[in-house]
Parts: sequence; C-alpha cells; structure tokens
Amino acid sequence: MRTKDLTHLNSAGRVHMIDVSEKTDTERRASAEGRLFASPEVLHTVLTGTAVKGDVLAVTRIAAIMAAKRTAEWIPLCHPISLSGIDVAIELEADAIRVVTEVATTAATGVEMEALTGVNAALLTLYDMLKSVDRGMHLGGIRLLSKSGGRSGSYRAPGDGLRGEE
Repeated sequence: MRTKDLTHLNSAGRVHMIDVSEKTDTERRASAEGRLFASPEVLHTVLTGTAVKGDVLAVTRIAAIMAAKRTAEWIPLCHPISLSGIDVAIELEADAIRVVTEVATTAATGVEMEALTGVNAALLTLYDMLKSVDRGMHLGGIRLLSKSGGRSGSYRAPGDGLRGEE
C-alpha cells in the first residue's frame, strides 16, 4: 500500500473506509492539548474544589478517557482500535484550564484522532460542569502535540509545552 493509496475515496470516487490490513501493527503514541479559557472566578472554583456539580477534574479525566476509547463512534471512517493506555493531565493557567491527553496503542493505524477526541470531550465536560459560574468560557488551542510510530514516523509540534518547554 502506497501513501497515495490512503484516501477515503475509492477508485470510483466514493467514500470508503481505508483498508489498513496490509499495515504492520506497531507501537503508536499521540498527545494533544486544548484549553478552556475562563474567568478568574471559574479558575478559583476549580482550584478550591467548590463546583456545584462535584469533582470537576475527576469527571473531566473520565470523559477524556471514555471519548478516546470511542473515537470511531464520533469520527466517520475512523478505525476502531484497541488502546493500551490513556493519560490525562489538567493544569490551571493564568486564564485557562489546559488539558493534555496522551494515548498509546499497538495497532495498524495511529492514535492522533483518539488523543484529539479525548481533549475535546474533556474541554466540553469542563464547560458543562462550570457553566453555572460563567457561560462566557470558550475552547481553543486544540492541536496535536506529538505522534510517534507507524510508517509516517514522528511529529512534534513547535512550542509543544512538553517536558517543560513552552
């Protein structure tokens, strides 16, 4: 299978799911990030654990993990894959809550979409759990930070904030 063959259009121009059966199972990892930009009042609510809906950070982690595991149900034509690990980090910043997901698998296709889906679900969950404090919050900065494994090799976003870099 050649790279140019990896298209969601078949020879007749119809949408189909890419056949990855000829690809080798390899260890693959991806990380993604996103932010919920919020008021100081929202950040204080999270920091003090006083949200009326309960443990915001625990529920957010669970939402990210559940969504990453079910990515193929969210994204058309995305392959369902078995995940070997999912980690969710949540950091409070001066004007935002930053979520980073790291996802791992041994499969014939990558986990970039799973990492990105996890981040999006986490941010939506944060919004839902904190909207009673401030409905003016907004999501942003959602991006792939890194990926490794597979035929296309590794990728690392510039200024990715990993390992203490900003």
